[in-house]
Amino acid sequence: MDLARWLGTTHPVLQAPMAGAQNHAMAAAVSNAGGLGALPAAMLSLQALGDELTALATATSAPFNVNFFCHTPPRPDTEREARWREALAPAYREAGIDPAAIPAGPGRAPFSHEVADVVEPFRPAVVSFHFGLPAPDLLARVKGWGSKVLASATTVAEARWLEAHGADAVIAQGVEAGGHRGLFLSDDLSTQLGSFALWPLVARAVQLPVIAAGGIADAAGVRAARELGVAGVQVGTAYLLCDEALISPLHRAALKTDAPTVLTNVFTGRPARGIVNRVVRDWGPINPLAPAFPLATAAIAPLRAWAEARGHADFSPLWSGQNRSGCHEGSAADVTRALAAAWPA
Repeated sequence: MDLARWLGTTHPVLQAPMAGAQNHAMAAAVSNAGGLGALPAAMLSLQALGDELTALATATSAPFNVNFFCHTPPRPDTEREARWREALAPAYREAGIDPAAIPAGPGRAPFSHEVADVVEPFRPAVVSFHFGLPAPDLLARVKGWGSKVLASATTVAEARWLEAHGADAVIAQGVEAGGHRGLFLSDDLSTQLGSFALWPLVARAVQLPVIAAGGIADAAGVRAARELGVAGVQVGTAYLLCDEALISPLHRAALKTDAPTVLTNVFTGRPARGIVNRVVRDWGPINPLAPAFPLATAAIAPLRAWAEARGHADFSPLWSGQNRSGCHEGSAADVTRALAAAWPA
């Protein structure tokens, strides 16, 4: 399949949406270079979402993707929250923080009709989802704008589910990928496959276009993915040192090291891949006490602020894929063109 033609782009190269690490500027740079830029919207208020969409539509006339989470918000569990804060008590004492004074917070809201009201006037070429798909009425509304719907799958079963429930294309997310795992049919991490195993299995299992994600950092990775039968690639970590990235100097410095990455739930309550730091070593990587996504965020936030003010990333989520070899300073447009060169028209 000619994915670029289907998407309306020049190249079958997608920039992964990275909430907290980028805004419209990176998305516009990628789209203007012929790829599909992405705006991560899961952490934006309705006002901020409208402002970002306006800025993005002003900065590019090319197709772009707007990405949302579609998790089911959990009920607050005061007992679990209390146990989690008790587990973090040594860090609170060290930082001089009263855990009882830390407010609870939702962190990230799922796609909703209120969000759709903001997005609809822009009618983006692509709307993508993490953690499954929204309710059928919401999905029908998005498709009614003419937007193509992409969604992440981490297993063959999830890819088949997405095909059966209305996705237009599947992003096959290998376990090497940075940030949150897109798993939604099971929370069993033993089901998570490496990219080279997952991509061809998904490509054979569904009739939809399959986009490879996880561990692709350069032209060689793009060529390898193409050989495994996918229609295009999605790349995230390689963009994190770009001029348009909004990550902190501490995060930038960590990306330049050879520190290992791991899947951890201590930051948000869901497994996500990041660079190992103190909180991951001492309280993770997977801690059963961490409140359900996204409620775990609240307890870590003041510790992160305390440590970062002292120049330390001990409690910061340093999201990164396993392959950081493609991280280079410069423009996101240059990264896009270098990746696209490995997939000739």
